[in-house]
Amino acid sequence: MKKKITFMAFLICGFINAQTDPIITSWLQNTTGITGRHYVAGNSTPIVDNVQANVQSVRYNATYVYVSATGIPAYITGPFQDGNPSLATAQNKIFRFPLSPTQNTGTPTATSGGNIGIFKNGVALFDYRDGVAWNNTSQSLCGGPGNSPCPGGPNATQAWNRDAIPAERAGFDCAKAHPAMGNYHHHQNPSAFNLDLVVTSNVCDLYPSDGLYVINASEHSPLLGFAYDGFPIYGAYAYTNTNGTGAIARMKSGYQLKVQTTRTNGPSVNQVIGTQTIFNGYFREDYEYVAHPSDPTYLDAHNGRFCITPEYPNGIYCYFTTVDENHKSAYPYVVGPTFYGNVTATTVTSVPSGTTTYLGNDQFDFNNAKITIYPNPAADFIAVQTQATETDLNVALIDELGKVIKSAKILQGSTLSIIETDSVYNGIYFVKITSGQDSKTYKVVISK
Repeated sequence: MKKKITFMAFLICGFINAQTDPIITSWLQNTTGITGRHYVAGNSTPIVDNVQANVQSVRYNATYVYVSATGIPAYITGPFQDGNPSLATAQNKIFRFPLSPTQNTGTPTATSGGNIGIFKNGVALFDYRDGVAWNNTSQSLCGGPGNSPCPGGPNATQAWNRDAIPAERAGFDCAKAHPAMGNYHHHQNPSAFNLDLVVTSNVCDLYPSDGLYVINASEHSPLLGFAYDGFPIYGAYAYTNTNGTGAIARMKSGYQLKVQTTRTNGPSVNQVIGTQTIFNGYFREDYEYVAHPSDPTYLDAHNGRFCITPEYPNGIYCYFTTVDENHKSAYPYVVGPTFYGNVTATTVTSVPSGTTTYLGNDQFDFNNAKITIYPNPAADFIAVQTQATETDLNVALIDELGKVIKSAKILQGSTLSIIETDSVYNGIYFVKITSGQDSKTYKVVISK
């Protein structure tokens, strides 16, 4: 009897731990049937796709969690204005992640082309590269559209490998992503261009989207996903100290540009080839890692650190989506150039028997929700911002007599709703946000 009781206690304890393990509970499951949407160039009205967005199911056993996802986000994708003919298309993958990730104590595993992680909405994470490199024999770029193949084939690492972030900026949509053969992915911090402190792309002017989250310098960034070694990925801000104390601070990349004018077996810095200037920072190898042992806000060579977070009160190794002081993406962007842990995540064709389905929680917690209404006072528009929601939120602009003037939604997996107020009279209004039977109201002023 004692053995039976002990075994039952073990099962109950394991079940409780699984139900609170962030790698099980943090996925953004589609509970509303929301489908993807995309823009095409020249049309600022999004086209609704017949593909479900976000994550379709989460199942787990004692060792792994299995995440089924289309790879399509709830935020609007496209257009990709660098000649990329691809659209974001359903990948329909099952990702298997370890429940207990482990540190790699041997030679670190380098990141590679293609998926190196998954964001919590099922969208792929790629590393810095875009498949273009330098062929010193031909003294030209190789790989990618319009270039000759690279020596050793498309998966071979060259001496100088191009950084996708500056090279392909024109092809990123408002959410800072693009597809490769239909596989929509982020190389970098997944927030919208137009919400950076210094905007480097105007794609959001005609084709607005909101990305997976919004950088907020006054709060710990949300958990955004998981790398292929099973360790979590956070946004750009966290507690200063690794023990979970101190002010909220920007997590800084330890990589910096080399002071150089030439590249060994590569082009000179600022050499012009055709219409391209090969500036310092054009290649991943233009960066070098510099440790900052006295400053805990600088990350290690994998772009992470061991620390306490809201989801991991006992601490865990975490990657961060690094940005500079203007919130522009900073190399190595998310994970890399090597993994901290043992890379054990993979895709599978089926889920083994005996797994448990995690249904998630689609109730919006107004007590703990971080909701921002801006600008206030407003003139032409009011933006309503939340963390990514598990369910649709209804948003209403109400006048002092209680009449609904305008209404909108924040869709599941989205973070933003814009209410146009250019035709609304000056005065005091209220923004009411509703989820099911719960709601919260905010006072706003419209003054033009």
